[in-house]
Amino acid sequence: MIQINAKKSESGDIIGFYVSGHAGFSPSGTDIVCAGISVLVFNCINSIEQFSETRFDLIQKEKDGIIDFSCKEPLDDRAKLLLRSMFLGVQGIQDTYGSKYVTLH
Repeated sequence: MIQINAKKSESGDIIGFYVSGHAGFSPSGTDIVCAGISVLVFNCINSIEQFSETRFDLIQKEKDGIIDFSCKEPLDDRAKLLLRSMFLGVQGIQDTYGSKYVTLH
């Protein structure tokens, strides 16, 4: 199962996320749940880097399926929107395929 934990500021804004695990929906290389989550996560990170002024820290451990992403405050409005958009997409995947494969905290 993929677990995604939102990191929030004291004011409740999403400022990052921690992703771990593998979906296990189908064999490696054909897992559409894993692919969907990966696209959302990496597109969010790349978009924040490309389209916002927000700086961040990123730790990746591909073998373990871990991505630890934390924006440095203050976040600009673009970064906030991109993070909310990613979580909207993740919620859609969870709603479609179930919390057996992806869980959002």
